[in-house]
Amino acid sequence: MCGRYVMAKPSSDLLSHFGAEEVEGHMPPPSFNVAPTRDVPIVTEHLAEDTLERRLVIARWGLVPSWAKDIKIGSKMINARSETILEKPSFRNAAVKRRALVPAEGYYEWEKTDDGKKIPIYLHPGKDDLLAFAGLYEWWPDPSLPEDDPGRWLLSCTILTTTAHDSLGHVHDRSPVIVPADMYADWLDPGTTDKADIQQLLDAMPEPVLTPRVVSDRVNSVRNDGPELIEPATLL
Repeated sequence: MCGRYVMAKPSSDLLSHFGAEEVEGHMPPPSFNVAPTRDVPIVTEHLAEDTLERRLVIARWGLVPSWAKDIKIGSKMINARSETILEKPSFRNAAVKRRALVPAEGYYEWEKTDDGKKIPIYLHPGKDDLLAFAGLYEWWPDPSLPEDDPGRWLLSCTILTTTAHDSLGHVHDRSPVIVPADMYADWLDPGTTDKADIQQLLDAMPEPVLTPRVVSDRVNSVRNDGPELIEPATLL
């Protein structure tokens, strides 16, 4: 799964890396401990007057389906299993029409030991690269607000997960789907709406090359933040 990650790059770096044209919304502050339900930047693409426009937009992490009665459902939908997104009612429409990239510098998992302890591990590319998690986004109309209220529509997102590859399986049995740079355009392409084609994209995602690093258990609390969270820690 992916329950916490790092996103501390400025918007200028994200725009440059992903070839996006502008930022829509208020960019959240840098964070070394991004937690569910917080606002996060995502990359989307849509067709406007026969031209593809790629943008950096701000979404709430935890997808809220358009038919949901309450925003609270989003806290249970921070991740979506890539194997079932084309069938699950919560995700299938977004999988066809609203795919996104979720920028990250790395993410945390907790490795279980034989004695029942959980060791926080920071997984990262090993150099100053950005990761792009495969994501979906959705718009939700808040029923408590009038139709003409500008804040009525909530943009939310989820991160896709898959079975962890052998190199990462010892840390956790699930891992985020990571889109390589040469597949950004394919994943975002709004013209790809056939389920078979989308499944083919998912099947073509290569195994990521990530470096695991044991870090301090301070990351366990969402109240803690700062670059010291990703510094190497010594196992006792």
